[in-house]
Amino acid sequence: MDHGTPLAAVDLGSNSFRLEIGRFDHGQVHRVEYIKETVRLGGGLDDARNLTTAAMQRGWDCLARFGERLAGFGRPQVRAVGTQTLREARNCDVFLARANAALGFPIEVISGREEARLIYQGVAHLLPQSDERRLVADIGGRSTELILGRQFEARVTESYRVGSVAWSMRYFPEGEFTAAAFERAQVAAQAVLDDAVGRYGRGQWDVAYGSSGTIGAVGDILAAAGYHGIPREGLRWLVQQLVAARSADKVRLDGLKDDRRAVIGGGLAVLLALFDLLGIATMQPADGALRQGVLFDLLDREQATTDVRWSTVQRLATKFGVDLAQVGRVGRIGTQLLQQLQAGNATPEALARHQRELQWAATLHEVGSHISHSDYHKHGAYILEHADAAGFARHELHRLGLLVLGHRGKLRKLDADFGDEAFIETLLCLRLAVILCHARRNPDLGGLRLQPGRGPFRLAMTADWARAYPQSAHLLREEAVAWQKTPRTLAVTVT
Repeated sequence: MDHGTPLAAVDLGSNSFRLEIGRFDHGQVHRVEYIKETVRLGGGLDDARNLTTAAMQRGWDCLARFGERLAGFGRPQVRAVGTQTLREARNCDVFLARANAALGFPIEVISGREEARLIYQGVAHLLPQSDERRLVADIGGRSTELILGRQFEARVTESYRVGSVAWSMRYFPEGEFTAAAFERAQVAAQAVLDDAVGRYGRGQWDVAYGSSGTIGAVGDILAAAGYHGIPREGLRWLVQQLVAARSADKVRLDGLKDDRRAVIGGGLAVLLALFDLLGIATMQPADGALRQGVLFDLLDREQATTDVRWSTVQRLATKFGVDLAQVGRVGRIGTQLLQQLQAGNATPEALARHQRELQWAATLHEVGSHISHSDYHKHGAYILEHADAAGFARHELHRLGLLVLGHRGKLRKLDADFGDEAFIETLLCLRLAVILCHARRNPDLGGLRLQPGRGPFRLAMTADWARAYPQSAHLLREEAVAWQKTPRTLAVTVT
C-alpha cells in the first residue's frame, strides 16, 4: 500500500456507529478524522429479535452520512463491520440491504471471536511494545469480549452476550438506580461470564486493559474524580454516586457524556462482575479499539503472508487432513481457468479478489472427507458454515460453504444467487478444476480454452485433446448437462 493512502473503518456497534479515517504512513495508521453517532441499534431489538423500523432508520440515516464522507474511497480502503446486534437480529438482511447502499461499501457481520481478535489488534497496536501477558476486555452494547494476548498475538478470544444496552434495559428499565438493582444486574452478569474464570483468571495475565465503550466512559469519570486507572474502589464509589442520584437523568458527574448516561448502569454492573470473577484489582483504559483493529487488519490483508484468513484456511486444511498436493493442483488449475474466463471483464483488483476466494475454496473443498467419503462436500460445507474461522465474516464463510457444497454433484441443490456473476464464474472454474484433476495428477490444459464473454459459458477442446484424455472429455460433457438445469448454461465443443 502506498504511503499516504487514506483508510477507513466503520464500526456498527449496538450503541454507537463509529467512523475512523486514518492515513497509512510507514507501517502505521495515523488518525485523520473520527466520527461517532449514538444510534442505539441494540435498543431496537424487539422480543422476537427483529430490529424495529425506527432503529433501522436511525442506522440508515447515520450510514448515509458516513457514506457521503467516504465518497472517493476505493473498496480496498474501507472495511465496515457489524457486531452483536446484527448477529442477533432475525431481519439483519433487511437492514443490510439498505445499509450497504447507504454506506456505499459492503458491511460484514463478524463473529464474536473475530470481533475480539480485532479489538485486541486495535489495543495492541496502540500500546508500547512489551512482552507482558495482557487481558483485554471490551464491554459493548450487547456483548462483552475478552482476550488474552501477548504483543500482537491474540491467543484466547471469546464473546459473551452481556452488555451495557441489554443490561440497562433489563435491570434499569426506567433509568432508576438502586443498590438492589445493581446487585441483581451484577449477579446476572456473573452467571453469563462464569465460564470465563478458568481461562481468564488472575494467573493467566499480568496487566488488564479495557477498551472503548463502557470502560472508556468509566475511565473518564474516575479520572475526573481523581482516580488513576480504574481501581476496584473507584467502581464502588461510582455505584454509590449513581444510587445517590437515584436516576440516570439526575446524575451529575464530570466526565460522563450525555450519550453514555442511559447505559452507564448496565455497563458498570457488567464491569463489576468482571472485576469480581477475574480477580482484577485495577484496569488500565486503552486507546485502541475495534475500529483501529479493523484499520490494521486492512493493512494485513494486503499480503497473503499477513492476511490471517490464509493462515485460517491452512489451519483448517491441516486439521482435517486434506491432500495438500491435490488441493494445490485444483487451486492452480482453477486459477488459470478463471483468468481465461474473466480476461478483460474484471479489474485487476476484482480478479485478485475472485482468485483468492477460489484458492480458499480449492484448499478446503475436501475437508469433509475427514468425516466421510460419502457426500464429503456436504460435510465440508457444514464445517465451514460453523467453523471458528479467524479473519472471516459470516457472509465470506457462507460463500465458501456454497462453493465447497457446489464443487461436485447437482447444481440445483444450491441455494445460490445465479445472478451473482463473480460467484457463478468462480464455482464453474472450481468444478472444472476438480474434474480435470480427477486422476490426482497435473492435467494437460494445452487443448482446452474457456472463452470469456457474457451469456452461456463456452469450453472448447481440440479433437486431439479429447482423444488423448477420453475420460476427462466425458466428464466435461457431463458437466455441460449439469449446467443445463440452471439459469446459466455451459457449452462444451470439440474443434
